[in-house]
Amino acid sequence: MAQPDDMFGDEDYPAYTMGRAAEITGASQDFLRRLGEAKLITPLRSSGGHRRYSRYQLRLAARAREMVEQGTALEAACRIIILEDQLEEALRQNENYRRQQEAGA
Repeated sequence: MAQPDDMFGDEDYPAYTMGRAAEITGASQDFLRRLGEAKLITPLRSSGGHRRYSRYQLRLAARAREMVEQGTALEAACRIIILEDQLEEALRQNENYRRQQEAGA
């Protein structure tokens, strides 16, 4: 198991409560719940059932809040962010594959 100091450097470590996540992102707690319903983010549940958010999830939530404030429907904003995230991951995998091919050539 990772040591506590290691976990706080982890983008995916669920370190933030819902209240703190709302503060950081400038969104309401209800907005964060709706992002979960829209499947943009799935917070970890503590043993007491409380939602816990990672820094990565907070970045997605902040991006969704910005898009919604600019007039994009919540569901559309979530879909756009999901697709952008998938594209970024595919590009990263392609770059890694290209580097492996060059190293093996």
